[in-house]
Amino acid sequence: MYFLDVTAWTVQNLVIRIVAAFILGTLIGIDRGAKRRGGGARTDAAVCVGAAVVMMTGQYMEIRYPGASDMARMASQVVSGVGFLGAGSILVTGHQVKGLTSAASIWICACVGLAVGIGFLDGAIAATGILLTGLHILPWAEEKIYRHSRYVILYIEAVEGGVTAELLRRFREDGCKVDVFEVDRSGTEMRSLTITTTIRIPSGQNKEAYIESLMEVIGILSIDSM
Repeated sequence: MYFLDVTAWTVQNLVIRIVAAFILGTLIGIDRGAKRRGGGARTDAAVCVGAAVVMMTGQYMEIRYPGASDMARMASQVVSGVGFLGAGSILVTGHQVKGLTSAASIWICACVGLAVGIGFLDGAIAATGILLTGLHILPWAEEKIYRHSRYVILYIEAVEGGVTAELLRRFREDGCKVDVFEVDRSGTEMRSLTITTTIRIPSGQNKEAYIESLMEVIGILSIDSM
């Protein structure tokens, strides 16, 4: 039982589907654009309308040529094919990966468009509403939760000469749990190296103060944390 039944193949329902896809895609895109992130209103609206048209084309082919087409196959091609847009919005800068949420929003726009295209407006509207609500609530919840996390990612610039072993010894003596420890020796004239490590700082230790104390290790030039 649907509250909004636009599954019948009529001109009115087709127009409603396209307009609904445009509006829902625009809402998702505006939310991303307002935060100055990738996948703005025009991109998301276009993806959503395009996916809806593909789904409507599949329904048309099923009505026009019964048994000669597969709507599920057309939908699956949209879900997988839209990935190239998402990949284009992902940026790797330094030690950070940005754009994953924007890529996911583009993919979700395609899924919303498919739902609208087949006439499943209830599901499309509910998904859009929950998504937009979640995108505003989750950052607040993450900040509250991560603030109490004992895990920290460190990016350490150091010079060659035993600093790796000394740093691991320091972690072991201080009771830190090392989850990840990667050393990048992409050669430079100063014979420096970059250490990327994820550690769990024991309870009772102030994270900021402990990270600052690591500068005491001979050979460390700088430390950035996340």
